[in-house]
Amino acid sequence: MSKPLILGFDTSAAHCAAALLCGDRVLVARAEEMGRGQAERLMPLLEEVLEEAGNTWRDLSLIAVGTGPGNFTGIRISVATARGLALSLGIPAIGISTLEVIDAGAEPGTPCVPAPRAQGYVQRVGQAPELVAMADVPDALLPPLPALLAERIARLATRAPDNGPPPAPLYVRPADAAPARDVPPVILDGA
Repeated sequence: MSKPLILGFDTSAAHCAAALLCGDRVLVARAEEMGRGQAERLMPLLEEVLEEAGNTWRDLSLIAVGTGPGNFTGIRISVATARGLALSLGIPAIGISTLEVIDAGAEPGTPCVPAPRAQGYVQRVGQAPELVAMADVPDALLPPLPALLAERIARLATRAPDNGPPPAPLYVRPADAAPARDVPPVILDGA
C-alpha cells in the first residue's frame, strides 16, 4: 500500500498557502502573501503544487484545510474549496484551526492569532477561543509562516478521524460587515 497523499492549504490571513505531503515527507510547500485575491489564486496555486510534485487531483487521499480564526472571507474561501474538492474527489476533508497548529508545537505559552486593532484570537487551556487585546497575552505563541502553517495543517489532519463532520469555519466573533445604511432605490413599475 502506498503512502497517502495529503493536500493542505490555508487562506485565513493575508496569504494563500499550500503544502503537499506524501506520508510524512513534504513534496511541495508554497505560500504567497496577498491581502486580496485568494479566491482567484487558490485553485491555480493548488494545481501548481500538484503539478510540481508530478501528481493529479485523483492521486489525493485527503484534503486538509485551515479553518481560522482569521479573515472572515479568506476562511470561507478555503473551507468551501476543501468541501467541494472532497465531495468531487470522494475523499475526506479535515478542518484544522490555526490555534490547533500552534498548540501542537512543543513551546509553552498561549496560542494566539493576530487580529486587527492590536487584538488577538487566543485559546487558553480548557476554554473556547476568544478575542482579546494582544497586550493581555504576554506569553503569546504566534502562527508559523504560511507555507509551514499549510504543512502542519496537513500533518495534523492525518491524525484526525476522517469520518467527522465536514470542515467548518472557526469564527470567534461575527463579521465586521454591516448592512448598507442607504435607503434602497424606489423601483418604478412600467405603468
